[in-house]
Amino acid sequence: MKKTLQLQPCAVVVGVGAENGVGGALCKKFAQEGLPVYGVGRNTTKMNALSRRFVAQGMDYQSLVADITNPESVAELFEQIRNAGRIPEVVVFNASEKNMPVPLKDVTANMAENMWRVCCQGGFIVAQQAVAAMLPRKQGSLIFTGATSSLRGRPQFAAFAAAKAGLRSFAQSFAREYGPKGIHVAHVVLDGVVDGERASSAVGGIGKAYLMSKGTHGTLLPAAVADIYRQLHQQHPSTWTQELDLRPFKEKF
Repeated sequence: MKKTLQLQPCAVVVGVGAENGVGGALCKKFAQEGLPVYGVGRNTTKMNALSRRFVAQGMDYQSLVADITNPESVAELFEQIRNAGRIPEVVVFNASEKNMPVPLKDVTANMAENMWRVCCQGGFIVAQQAVAAMLPRKQGSLIFTGATSSLRGRPQFAAFAAAKAGLRSFAQSFAREYGPKGIHVAHVVLDGVVDGERASSAVGGIGKAYLMSKGTHGTLLPAAVADIYRQLHQQHPSTWTQELDLRPFKEKF
């Protein structure tokens, strides 16, 4: 009689850039929970460097590179994980394009399309693979990272808002379709500036000055955000959250 392969649960974080960003904080948090972690990004050099740092910290971590806008690339990603004897218990879609303000007259069709492919279509492609992996066990968490623009379109953020609003709609549809089948789908609106490398490295030092102007607890701290994602993953099926908004206490809304 052929033995069934026993797969080890793991966490997959799609959209990992810097160690001090939300993606890096999520990897650390799930590793602390005892899960092997796969961090997915698109820059091979950056991902290899991050892997060395995380492994040196004692994490069961591996970096993987994939094009999330390419269904074949994402399918290969999940196949790699399965071939390693792992099965996703929690998948976070945290990928995004830079959302710097651009006047509508300067937004090209290519810019708008690329924003949609990364922020929206990428989430759809990753979710398909994640759900396919989780359904046999009838359990798992699929969490999407949203933004202020998920809820409203602001001036000079038209392309980003359209993409993020689309991702939010995907998340709602997935939750209604797969929640009854045991998959917890949640969408988290990060309504504020994340105190990470992306914001601090803005052109000309503007980012660091802006973060400092926010004062104590005026920005979203990656580690605090990651703790909320962990709580979502651990929620009892009788009290699942579909959407949650997080913002600093000073943030206007």
